[in-house]
Amino acid sequence: MSNFVNEVERTMLGYNMIDPNDTVIAALSGGADSVSLLYALNSLKEKYSLNIKAAHLNHNLRGAEAERDEKFVRSLCENLKIELFVKSVDIKKIAETEKIGTELAGRNERYKFFSGLSEKYGAKIATAHNADDNLETVIFNLIRGAGINGMSGIKPVRDNIIRPLIRLSRTEIESYIEENSLSYVTDSTNLTDDYTRNKIRHSLVPIMKEINPNVLKNVADETEIFSSVNSYLELKSDEYIKKCRTENGYKTDELKKIPDEIKPTVIYRLLKQNEILPEYKHISLILSVLNSGAVDLNGSIRAVSKQGILRFTATDKPTDCISEIELKIPMEFKYNGNDYSVKEIKNSPEALKLSVIENSPVFRTRSAGDKFTLPKRKVTKSLKKLFNELKIPEENRDSILILASGSEVYWIDGIGASENARDYNESGFIIKKF
Repeated sequence: MSNFVNEVERTMLGYNMIDPNDTVIAALSGGADSVSLLYALNSLKEKYSLNIKAAHLNHNLRGAEAERDEKFVRSLCENLKIELFVKSVDIKKIAETEKIGTELAGRNERYKFFSGLSEKYGAKIATAHNADDNLETVIFNLIRGAGINGMSGIKPVRDNIIRPLIRLSRTEIESYIEENSLSYVTDSTNLTDDYTRNKIRHSLVPIMKEINPNVLKNVADETEIFSSVNSYLELKSDEYIKKCRTENGYKTDELKKIPDEIKPTVIYRLLKQNEILPEYKHISLILSVLNSGAVDLNGSIRAVSKQGILRFTATDKPTDCISEIELKIPMEFKYNGNDYSVKEIKNSPEALKLSVIENSPVFRTRSAGDKFTLPKRKVTKSLKKLFNELKIPEENRDSILILASGSEVYWIDGIGASENARDYNESGFIIKKF
């Protein structure tokens, strides 16, 4: 067994990547890295009783070259008698639809593909990320401003993803390929400086290696230290986030109490949990509006701090419109993606009295001057004041369904019936949302 395969084995055992009888699906692009990974895994399959498969995603970005890659991986897996899964997607179209870069769109689609296979076959997904990739990622994150999490580099193991080449350099991979006369394909985009990562690879990394030939090992060791520290900070951060979380967002008073030493990590985790790719500028923006205000975090998400609550909203969040719908009993209708029904009912404390139908009420959304009488308290408030007191986010208020006659509101979705519409004899009609 070659030194290369021995190092792959040591890495997998050292990070507890595999167990005997595991199914491992290798992410196979056809490039030198992924080809060396597949051969190494195949060399170890009998020793650890592994079931080796492969997966290839055709991005359809490079025309004939993409077709060449797919043809190559099919032939390779056929020769090795390894089952191959292939999926073809239009990354350019997906990127345009989702308004993101093709790099990010490609990454998202790859991991979506891998995740589906992992779930279906109970498999681990092996990717060919190596020590050079780890160094490039750290530099990229440093430039981008990704905080301590970014300095943690590429994790050897993340959920069902394993990275057996993470301690091996690109030079070692190329030597293994050459020594064993293995064929592979070259992605022409890797030879240009069109992408930020390629500029790092072709310009910055060679200088760093010249300054310190051990830079790959040193950075790999450092990222493990950062990763350990970051894991602890994430655990503590999640405890703070749980304490701050409320129905409509996060309590700003509690967020402001968090020690300054961990507050950036808390905000970072909070952003990630709300599906926002965090950069340090985002953390600074959030901290700047904790007292009050609003900031756009990217093209589609805004952070709003108001009434002691921090929340994240879509900048162009669509709101379904509704024409006035006359109340009938019984009836069914749809609004804002939900199904509603109205029917007579007895012995329910939620019932509205049948007599309100005499006032020809309609289902609609709020209007200026609307007022609502609170149950049992018999206090009448404007909807604006009521929504303020309940801390309902402003961006949600215009889409809340109500039942009203003129300016008198009998029922509010999520709140219930007004005092003036209730039937305490526990009979009448009820409005249900499904």
